[in-house]
Amino acid sequence: MTKQMSIDDLYLYRMTHIENIPHILAHGITHKTSHNSNPNFVSIGDVSLIDTRSRKEVSINNGNINNLYAPTITLGDYIPFYLGVKMPMLYVMQHGGNFVVQATPPQNIVYVVCRIKNIVNAGMTFYFSDGHGTDSLTSFYDTSQINNLPNIIDWTAIKTSYWAGSENLDLKRKKQAEFLISEDIPANFIAGYVCYNNTAKQQLINMGIADEKIKMIPRAYY
Repeated sequence: MTKQMSIDDLYLYRMTHIENIPHILAHGITHKTSHNSNPNFVSIGDVSLIDTRSRKEVSINNGNINNLYAPTITLGDYIPFYLGVKMPMLYVMQHGGNFVVQATPPQNIVYVVCRIKNIVNAGMTFYFSDGHGTDSLTSFYDTSQINNLPNIIDWTAIKTSYWAGSENLDLKRKKQAEFLISEDIPANFIAGYVCYNNTAKQQLINMGIADEKIKMIPRAYY
């Protein structure tokens, strides 16, 4: 019998430049408006998308697109995580293009990993989506739906390694489902770190991260 998936089994993934890790170790994963935010933060994302998210309001309709009275939030007010690795945004980060200022080699990109259940148990304010946050087809869900998350998310899309082409637009949207957290996440909530190669792993160890908290997974990169 196949075990039914629950939030106890699920992890969140946030990509960041390896040079941001010392600040994360000291202050946790911080929001850009936090008093603990990193003044020397190294950005590797799409600056145009970041700007769009700072203004983009979305409806928390819990899957009911006809609910005209659903509350709204602004995406940029939350720290976003993915529910898997090797996302389309990673490809742009590694290769440049769109509004990514410059390509970042994979050894300089680290996944910071947290467990969903720890975020939930801590009583943090969060929302999650069934697809890319800025896509009009995407629905957002509040804390009341957290135990339904394993059934709401399209895990085939999350895990697929091929998402290019116009025929895969909705798969690409679903692959980029998000988990949004409103407050800073303390460093002790970080379950581990994923890196590209041994060079990156040694850098993380030199920063003070225990060997057992680091996984070297080249296939999580392009």
